[in-house]
Amino acid sequence: MNRRALGLFILVVFQVSCALFFISDILSSVIGIRSRPMSWQMREIIELLVAAGLMSGVILGAVVLRRTIRSEERAREKLRRASGAFMDMLEETFDQWGLTPAERDVTLFSVKGFSISEIAQLRGVSDGTIKAQTNAIYRKAGVSGRSQLLALFIDQVVELPEAGSGSSGDGSPKAA
Repeated sequence: MNRRALGLFILVVFQVSCALFFISDILSSVIGIRSRPMSWQMREIIELLVAAGLMSGVILGAVVLRRTIRSEERAREKLRRASGAFMDMLEETFDQWGLTPAERDVTLFSVKGFSISEIAQLRGVSDGTIKAQTNAIYRKAGVSGRSQLLALFIDQVVELPEAGSGSSGDGSPKAA
């Protein structure tokens, strides 16, 4: 266990002890259990220590919440950038293949997993039109079907974080 985790563990144990002190004090008053009397000065010192322990939990909670929010914001920004880079890569690939705007839409729906009928319904055209467009897309991309088209995009996404463009210039994945 590293030092940070050990420190957090000790703090949590201390806070649980503090909470148990207050709960037992209240319950002993309500139930009427008498304990050995202690001086009011000692009781005040204990209550101050217990309150300090509980406040440390509040402060630690605020610090952890702040760090979590910052981490989430950084993750969202990275996702936004990656999404933008992915869309740039798609547009570049679509340009290389010479896809029409309709074929670009069909390609995106196809990669997302929509069926030919679903794509036709979304685009307000016949299934035959979508079949013709998908055949043109496969021919322009140099693949024989949807699974190869999807694999081509996955290969490009895997290479996305690298310094290069993610493709060899002809729409096919770079050789390793």
